[in-house]
Amino acid sequence: MSDKEIKEIFAKGLFKGKIKFDEPMSAYTSLKIGGPLEIMVFPEDIVSLKNVLIAVRGQGIPLFVLGAGTNLLVRDGGVDGMAVCLTAFKNIRIIANLKNLVPYKSSAIELESYVGLFVEAGVPLGKLINFTKKNGYSGIEALAGIPGTFGGAVYMNAGSFGTEIKDVLVSVAVMNMKGEIRILEKEGLKFSYRSSNIAADMIILSANIILKKDSPEKVSGLVNEFLEKKRLSHPVGELSAGCIFKNPGGDSAGRLIEAAGCKGIMTGDAEVSTVHANYFINKGMATCRDFMKLMETVKAKVKGFSDITLEPEIRIIGRN
Repeated sequence: MSDKEIKEIFAKGLFKGKIKFDEPMSAYTSLKIGGPLEIMVFPEDIVSLKNVLIAVRGQGIPLFVLGAGTNLLVRDGGVDGMAVCLTAFKNIRIIANLKNLVPYKSSAIELESYVGLFVEAGVPLGKLINFTKKNGYSGIEALAGIPGTFGGAVYMNAGSFGTEIKDVLVSVAVMNMKGEIRILEKEGLKFSYRSSNIAADMIILSANIILKKDSPEKVSGLVNEFLEKKRLSHPVGELSAGCIFKNPGGDSAGRLIEAAGCKGIMTGDAEVSTVHANYFINKGMATCRDFMKLMETVKAKVKGFSDITLEPEIRIIGRN
């Protein structure tokens, strides 16, 4: 389908938002790596998102959701298809009737100790953390410093220091590729380490979470403690995409990579971090090819040293 045909689809007055063509993915990923993406759309509301999905159905256009571009490695040849960016979906609201949200909490005294939040998928996780600090809502302090959007955090079951998004989740609103909205209750979802069973063809719109009320001072103090721990143990401020490999059962990928002598090794401008071995850094001009070669080198060294095969946690997309 040509750019002209795509523009005609969106010129029917059924879409509010921006549309871009041949955008370099390096401008939309935390690694600053990646070739051009064919089509990028930024719907302003639910109706526009629905109309996008209906418009491209049957057109043979691959489609995926692009959040903050963290945990993502894009190949140098670029990406076919369309990315949907939900940056306009950035509302946080307090849920007034908590009893309906958590019917299993029958005690009025217990209910008074909790707060329910409606959070849209495009909310940066840092913005949500700041909201909880300001208002004294406890439960996700340990997630401070994790980049990306709330929707991505839900889909990947983001976690840190023993806390995961699933711990506070109540329900998730999703839209399928037909533009139909469904509510998925937590009880019907299966979360595991850095993954969920939310189907890849479902677009996360928002989620309801429940947090415990506390003092803003205490919540802020805990957030700052976790940020300091992260600053000391992670390459904060470097161009990275978070952890590259999943932790194998009962062990740490970072420990295995360091034990195999991989800290600081480089391929091109891609480097295994000297601070945290499971973070790979773009030192300035790294390509996707550099990163993938470095991943294969590290994977082979760990296999040879410990007989453990590491699996990627980072998502790799695009054409060579």
